Parts: sequence; C-alpha cells; structure tokens
Amino acid sequence: MLRLSVLLAALCAVAYGCPTILSKSQWGGRSPTCRTAMATPVTYVVVHHTEGASCTTQSTCITQVKNIQSYHMNSNGWCDIGYNFLVGEDGYAYEGRGWTSVGAHAPNYNSNSIGISVIGSFSSRNPNTAAQNTVKNLISCGVSRGYIKSAYILKAHRNVTATDCPGNTFYSTVTTWPRFQA
Repeated sequence: MLRLSVLLAALCAVAYGCPTILSKSQWGGRSPTCRTAMATPVTYVVVHHTEGASCTTQSTCITQVKNIQSYHMNSNGWCDIGYNFLVGEDGYAYEGRGWTSVGAHAPNYNSNSIGISVIGSFSSRNPNTAAQNTVKNLISCGVSRGYIKSAYILKAHRNVTATDCPGNTFYSTVTTWPRFQA
C-alpha cells in the first residue's frame, strides 16, 4: 500500500513540479501534541543537516525520520519533529511540520521560515545529487504553491545561530545556490 501511495504522490508532484513528499501518515509519524499555524508565504528557507546516520533507501530513511521525531519529542520535549521537511539521499522529501506549521529548527526564524534538513552528517562530504535536487525542488515547489515568497532568502542554519550545521562541505555548496545570503 505504501508503494502505491508513494506512486500516486509522485504523479501528483510531477503535475505541480514538486518532488515526492511522503506525508507524515505515509512514513508512520506520530501526531503532534500541539501546533502553531504559520502565516505564509514565508521569507526564509533555512537548510540543515540532521547529524548522525544518512540514508539511501526509503525504508532506512523512514527509520531515521521516526528516530529524529522520537528524539525531538521525547528528549527535547517538543510537540513534534522540529523541521518542516526532511530529505533523504533516496531522493524523497519527508513531511515534518509541513508548509503551514511553525517549526522548531532555528530560533528567531521559526515563524517566518521553512526548515529543510538533509538526513545525515555533511562536514566532510556533500549529500548526493538526488538529495540536493530534492531540496532545490522542494524550495521551488513552496514558491509555486505560495508557501515561500518568490523573493525568499536562503540561509544555512549556521547563518542564524551558533552551530556547525549543515556541515562544512554542504555549507560550501549551499552558499552557491540561488538566493543564498549569509
């Protein structure tokens, strides 16, 4: 059943120029314990990495996303996973808080940004091409659907708070992407 729903999501996504986004129900995510609506379109997109293990198959990415959600909710005490979306090196996007809920990924930017985190650690290597293209396509999708301003500003997590995120190698790549501003 999951394969069929992913296929249908992919067909719909192609029609709207968006990457395949697995909904929280498709990846088996827990329901949030609270939600704050976010006014859209937002001005910022903040790129992260999750640290830890990467994933290259849908099944391993689903496991990682579930682990991240459990950590955020159980250890951090947050009401949901912190990111709006997560991206695996399988080329899929995984819904976190989605397009219209305030995230918990970047202090002072949460209410006016979409937080996209690539699953893995990228200090000494870049995410693969599939993951990078999914991030870029997710941003374009957000713009085309009216969730992100067309004149958005792209930032890396380290540009908005003291952190090494999204890793030195990936950061160097993100700085070359359109609309990046340190």
